Amino acid sequence: MDDQETGASKDRAAVTGDEVKVDLIAFVVAVNDGEPCVLTIGQADTLPSGPFALEHRSLQSGLRGWVEQQTGHPLGYIEQLYTFADRDRVGAERRQRAISISYLALTRMEKASGSPKCGWRSWYEYFPWEDHRSGTPPMLLDVLRPRLIEWANSVGDAAMRRERRQRAAMAFGFDDRHWNEELTLQRYELVYEAGLVQEAGSGRDTTRASLMPSKPMVADHRRIVATGIARLRSKIKYRPVVFELMPQSFTLLQLQRTVEALAGRLINKPNFRRLIEQQELVEETGETSVDTGGRPARLYRFRHAVLDETAIVGTKLPVARG
Repeated sequence: MDDQETGASKDRAAVTGDEVKVDLIAFVVAVNDGEPCVLTIGQADTLPSGPFALEHRSLQSGLRGWVEQQTGHPLGYIEQLYTFADRDRVGAERRQRAISISYLALTRMEKASGSPKCGWRSWYEYFPWEDHRSGTPPMLLDVLRPRLIEWANSVGDAAMRRERRQRAAMAFGFDDRHWNEELTLQRYELVYEAGLVQEAGSGRDTTRASLMPSKPMVADHRRIVATGIARLRSKIKYRPVVFELMPQSFTLLQLQRTVEALAGRLINKPNFRRLIEQQELVEETGETSVDTGGRPARLYRFRHAVLDETAIVGTKLPVARG
């Protein structure tokens, strides 16, 4: 699958200014036992990252080097995610413009070296309101909704109150609205604006009791993760990137559970299998798995020829709406 370095030349030019600091940040994803996991380093829930140096051949080579140095984990598929360059992202030592070029990387956990410097965490520890595989999370209606309503009502202007409540309802599916799994970033930006996550506490009147029960990350790394989740949830519906997370051979149930883990939604099993078969995304290996807890299940592998077929552009995986 193709790597992407959109806008690389523009980003590379940014390092020529004395007042600009460019960092490369990796959002590395794997799925383990039905949980979508993010690779972190140190004890502070930090994404692998490092400065882009002039000796790096390219942005991607610099990123790969930093990730392998910090985690011992070589990267396979990567694509540029987003460039964060807000004016208030300044260096601590001097008034630098801090630019972070983030990448999405997909891998398999068994490739990791087991370095004590890194670890894997379910991304639902950082975004517990995003996991709807067992239905709507109770904390969404019992905790988050009343706090967002309180935040909306905290302004005196009636139009602004309505606007805040409407934004919350649309993002989180309140008031019988449809839940859109791809709005991960909008939901995080909303709880940040409302002061409900620890990262928003700087300079605010935010108490520990008012925060949502979720793990924080350093700086704006949780925002980067939210951006990556939204990108991946959208992309698995039209490109076969999910197979970058699968072992060489797998059952159709394992494939379905992986898609569900990423989407945070359940999938209709007959529809899923029918679509996989119709688009010829996989082929049988001729072997079976006995690790299913029941009768042996057929093993499949990704049919790489689909990457050369124009029909793959129309691939869609059916994420359940019910």
